[in-house]
Amino acid sequence: MTFSKYVALGDSFTEGVGDPDPARPNGLRGWADRTAEGLAAAASAAGKDFGYANLAIRGRKLPAIIDEQVDAALALGPDLVSIHGGGNDVLRPKVDIDALAATYDDAIGRMSAAGAHVLMFTIADPGLNGVIKVIRGRTAIFNEWVREIAEKHGASIVDMWRMRDWTVAEVMDDDRLHLNAVGHQKIAIAALDALGVAHDLQPIAPAVVPVLSAREQRAADLAWARTHLAPWVQRRVTGRSSGDGVEPKRPSLAPIG
Repeated sequence: MTFSKYVALGDSFTEGVGDPDPARPNGLRGWADRTAEGLAAAASAAGKDFGYANLAIRGRKLPAIIDEQVDAALALGPDLVSIHGGGNDVLRPKVDIDALAATYDDAIGRMSAAGAHVLMFTIADPGLNGVIKVIRGRTAIFNEWVREIAEKHGASIVDMWRMRDWTVAEVMDDDRLHLNAVGHQKIAIAALDALGVAHDLQPIAPAVVPVLSAREQRAADLAWARTHLAPWVQRRVTGRSSGDGVEPKRPSLAPIG
């Protein structure tokens, strides 16, 4: 299968946070860019042109992703749209999962009806460790809705919840919220596989993770809380977002090198 016009929608996951590349827009690469490179190679092999846009903005909750990005994406006439959202919603103290799913269902239906094939994602399992373990139940419920919506509309899906061949230390950035380059590459491979697109992407070998003593782990956790958790909480309290003032890194369809 090949595609000619790919538009990526979402939040920090799709913008590419955690996979820095100073030469790229917003200084980020990420799984969507990596996927687009594979799609471009497949299109070229089939003698087709290829264009890629990325409208994702870090910090966006799912309703904002839909309100700000879906119509803009459809205006570009894509034959493929990827969308990932919900992660910033389930992190909030209160969220109506069923209402969120209904909004998501409508958006996927609109994109499918417009002729775009849609690629969806479940949210990765937060596990039983760390401060975000409390959202595991609501994440599982949201993911089941994602699977149902994908099945209803014939969307492809990357089921990150069911990915068990990785560890947090291997694939997560220092902030413990975003994927690193290893993780982004892994998702790009999974995305191309889910779409049935032939590619030559290979996994990136993870760095060796040092074994910490209990004392060292506590020190690392405290440093993480000061550097990453405290600013995140402060933004929530003040109603600010990490995406304030950030523009889409690829607002229009263009080739990717």
